[in-house]
Amino acid sequence: MPATSKKQHVIDDLRDQIARGVYQPGDKLPSGSQLCTTYNVSMIVIREAIAWLKARGEVESVPGVGYFVSHRPTDIDTKH
Repeated sequence: MPATSKKQHVIDDLRDQIARGVYQPGDKLPSGSQLCTTYNVSMIVIREAIAWLKARGEVESVPGVGYFVSHRPTDIDTKH
């Protein structure tokens, strides 16, 4: 699977979990290494996926702590 497809899979799955309430606003996402294991991808793919989510305001970072859900995606947010 190309890296872009892997990244898109991670983005889509995390957004789906956020939309379904698996991760609520304010919840901390699993660590990068945990996400690597979950999705069987490199840290680069995870960083790119998180950067995409962060750029759209869906997650925010707390340096040295991790990434947290900002809000649930809306229909308007679903274009990528």
